[in-house]
Amino acid sequence: MPPRRSSNPRNQQAAKGETRSPGPKPPAVNSTTLAIVGAVFVLGIGIGVAFSKTTTLSPENVASTEFIDKSAPNPEFCIQYGASAISFDTRVFVTFNPFNVFVSQSTMQPGCVMRINNIAILEQRKLVTSEQMRDCRQRMNTFGYTGNLDGSPQISCLYQSNVDKNKFLNQPGVGAPPPETTNF
Repeated sequence: MPPRRSSNPRNQQAAKGETRSPGPKPPAVNSTTLAIVGAVFVLGIGIGVAFSKTTTLSPENVASTEFIDKSAPNPEFCIQYGASAISFDTRVFVTFNPFNVFVSQSTMQPGCVMRINNIAILEQRKLVTSEQMRDCRQRMNTFGYTGNLDGSPQISCLYQSNVDKNKFLNQPGVGAPPPETTNF
Protein backbone atom coordinates (compact mmCIF):
# COMPACT_ATOMS: atom_id res chain seq x y z
CA MET A 1 0.00 0.00 0.00
CA PRO A 2 1.40 3.45 -0.89
CA PRO A 3 2.17 5.85 1.95
CA ARG A 4 -0.61 8.24 2.76
CA ARG A 5 -0.12 11.78 1.90
CA SER A 6 -1.11 14.40 4.41
CA SER A 7 -3.76 16.80 3.32
CA ASN A 8 -2.26 19.54 5.53
CA PRO A 9 -0.18 21.89 3.33
CA ARG A 10 2.31 22.55 6.17
CA ASN A 11 3.04 18.87 6.55
CA GLN A 12 3.53 18.57 2.79
CA GLN A 13 6.00 21.48 2.83
CA ALA A 14 7.85 20.09 5.83
CA ALA A 15 8.12 16.69 4.09
CA LYS A 16 9.70 18.37 1.06
CA GLY A 17 12.06 20.32 3.34
CA GLU A 18 10.44 23.63 2.57
CA THR A 19 9.56 26.05 5.32
CA ARG A 20 7.30 28.95 4.76
CA SER A 21 7.11 31.79 7.23
CA PRO A 22 3.67 32.89 8.22
CA GLY A 23 2.41 36.17 6.80
CA PRO A 24 3.21 39.51 8.39
CA LYS A 25 1.91 39.81 11.95
CA PRO A 26 -0.56 42.59 12.65
CA PRO A 27 0.99 45.38 14.76
CA ALA A 28 0.62 44.89 18.54
CA VAL A 29 -0.74 48.45 18.92
CA ASN A 30 -3.05 49.42 16.12
CA SER A 31 -4.54 52.86 15.55
CA THR A 32 -7.80 51.98 17.34
CA THR A 33 -5.96 50.96 20.53
CA LEU A 34 -3.82 54.09 20.34
CA ALA A 35 -6.92 56.29 19.96
CA ILE A 36 -8.60 54.66 22.99
CA VAL A 37 -5.49 55.08 25.18
CA GLY A 38 -5.18 58.71 24.06
CA ALA A 39 -8.83 59.42 24.84
CA VAL A 40 -8.52 57.88 28.32
CA PHE A 41 -5.39 59.97 28.95
CA VAL A 42 -7.09 63.22 27.90
CA LEU A 43 -10.18 62.33 29.96
CA GLY A 44 -7.98 61.69 33.03
CA ILE A 45 -6.30 65.08 32.67
CA GLY A 46 -9.69 66.76 32.29
CA ILE A 47 -11.04 65.09 35.43
CA GLY A 48 -7.88 66.05 37.36
CA VAL A 49 -8.20 69.69 36.33
CA ALA A 50 -11.89 69.69 37.29
CA PHE A 51 -11.10 68.30 40.76
CA SER A 52 -8.33 70.83 41.36
CA LYS A 53 -10.59 73.73 40.37
CA THR A 54 -13.36 72.64 42.73
CA THR A 55 -11.08 72.13 45.75
CA THR A 56 -12.36 74.17 48.65
CA LEU A 57 -9.80 75.59 51.02
CA SER A 58 -11.07 75.59 54.56
CA PRO A 59 -9.64 74.79 57.98
CA GLU A 60 -10.86 71.21 57.50
CA ASN A 61 -9.07 70.91 54.14
CA VAL A 62 -5.70 72.63 53.97
CA ALA A 63 -4.67 71.91 50.40
CA SER A 64 -1.88 74.42 49.89
CA THR A 65 0.64 76.65 51.61
CA GLU A 66 -1.22 79.60 50.08
CA PHE A 67 -4.10 78.90 52.48
CA ILE A 68 -1.65 78.80 55.42
CA ASP A 69 -0.06 82.08 54.26
CA LYS A 70 -3.45 83.80 54.10
CA SER A 71 -4.46 82.43 57.52
CA ALA A 72 -1.32 83.65 59.32
CA PRO A 73 -1.77 86.51 61.77
CA ASN A 74 -0.89 89.77 60.01
CA PRO A 75 -0.26 87.89 56.73
CA GLU A 76 1.52 90.71 54.84
CA PHE A 77 3.81 91.42 57.80
CA CYS A 78 4.48 87.71 58.30
CA ILE A 79 5.40 87.05 54.69
CA GLN A 80 7.64 90.12 54.55
CA TYR A 81 9.54 89.47 57.80
CA GLY A 82 9.14 85.74 58.42
CA ALA A 83 7.20 82.69 57.35
CA SER A 84 3.68 81.51 58.04
CA ALA A 85 3.39 78.45 60.26
CA ILE A 86 1.00 76.20 62.08
CA SER A 87 1.35 76.37 65.84
CA PHE A 88 0.63 73.22 67.87
CA ASP A 89 -0.15 73.76 71.53
CA THR A 90 0.18 70.53 73.49
CA ARG A 91 0.50 69.85 77.19
CA VAL A 92 2.48 66.89 78.46
CA PHE A 93 2.03 65.46 81.96
CA VAL A 94 4.54 63.02 83.46
CA THR A 95 3.82 60.96 86.58
CA PHE A 96 6.70 59.28 88.38
CA ASN A 97 4.98 56.78 90.65
CA PRO A 98 3.98 54.91 88.53
CA PHE A 99 5.89 56.33 85.60
CA ASN A 100 3.50 57.40 82.81
CA VAL A 101 3.33 60.09 80.17
CA PHE A 102 0.03 61.75 79.29
CA VAL A 103 -0.39 64.07 76.31
CA SER A 104 -3.31 66.44 75.77
CA GLN A 105 -4.96 66.83 72.41
CA SER A 106 -3.14 69.45 70.34
CA THR A 107 -4.80 72.67 69.38
CA MET A 108 -3.64 74.08 66.07
CA GLN A 109 -3.69 77.72 65.14
CA PRO A 110 -2.07 79.88 62.49
CA GLY A 111 1.20 81.49 63.47
CA CYS A 112 4.27 83.21 62.14
CA VAL A 113 7.99 82.57 62.65
CA MET A 114 10.16 85.67 62.33
CA ARG A 115 13.49 85.58 60.51
CA ILE A 116 16.27 86.22 63.01
CA ASN A 117 17.45 89.37 61.21
CA ASN A 118 13.93 90.89 61.51
CA ILE A 119 13.13 90.27 65.19
CA ALA A 120 14.15 93.81 66.20
CA ILE A 121 10.82 94.94 64.70
CA LEU A 122 9.06 93.24 67.61
CA GLU A 123 11.12 95.29 70.08
CA GLN A 124 10.45 98.50 68.11
CA ARG A 125 6.72 97.80 68.38
CA LYS A 126 7.19 97.20 72.12
CA LEU A 127 5.93 93.63 71.82
CA VAL A 128 9.04 92.18 73.51
CA THR A 129 11.42 93.73 76.01
CA SER A 130 15.11 94.30 75.41
CA GLU A 131 15.83 91.60 78.01
CA GLN A 132 13.66 89.06 76.15
CA MET A 133 15.38 90.08 72.92
CA ARG A 134 18.85 89.63 74.43
CA ASP A 135 17.98 86.24 75.98
CA CYS A 136 16.54 84.93 72.74
CA ARG A 137 19.43 86.20 70.58
CA GLN A 138 22.10 84.79 72.92
CA ARG A 139 20.88 81.32 72.13
CA MET A 140 20.73 82.10 68.37
CA ASN A 141 16.96 81.75 68.43
CA THR A 142 14.12 83.67 66.85
CA PHE A 143 10.58 84.62 67.77
CA GLY A 144 7.28 83.19 66.69
CA TYR A 145 3.80 84.42 67.46
CA THR A 146 0.13 83.62 67.24
CA GLY A 147 -2.64 86.18 67.34
CA ASN A 148 -2.81 89.63 65.82
CA LEU A 149 0.18 91.89 66.57
CA ASP A 150 -2.17 94.85 67.03
CA GLY A 151 -4.11 92.97 69.72
CA SER A 152 -2.55 90.73 72.32
CA PRO A 153 -0.33 88.24 70.48
CA GLN A 154 1.33 85.29 72.18
CA ILE A 155 5.03 85.67 71.37
CA SER A 156 7.54 82.92 72.11
CA CYS A 157 11.29 82.54 71.72
CA LEU A 158 11.75 79.61 69.32
CA TYR A 159 14.63 77.27 68.68
CA GLN A 160 15.10 75.93 65.15
CA SER A 161 15.66 72.20 65.42
CA ASN A 162 17.90 70.74 62.74
CA VAL A 163 18.51 67.46 64.55
CA ASP A 164 16.65 65.17 62.18
CA LYS A 165 16.75 67.24 58.97
CA ASN A 166 13.87 67.32 56.53
CA LYS A 167 13.52 63.88 54.90
CA PHE A 168 11.41 65.33 52.08
CA LEU A 169 14.34 67.41 50.85
CA ASN A 170 16.89 64.55 50.70
CA GLN A 171 15.23 62.58 47.94
CA PRO A 172 17.16 61.74 44.76
CA GLY A 173 16.36 64.09 41.93
CA VAL A 174 14.92 66.80 44.18
CA GLY A 175 16.96 69.96 44.31
CA ALA A 176 17.76 71.51 47.66
CA PRO A 177 16.08 74.83 48.52
CA PRO A 178 18.25 77.94 48.60
CA PRO A 179 20.04 78.21 51.97
CA GLU A 180 18.47 81.57 52.82
CA THR A 181 14.98 80.02 52.89
CA THR A 182 15.80 77.32 55.44
CA ASN A 183 17.48 79.37 58.17
CA PHE A 184 15.64 81.81 60.33
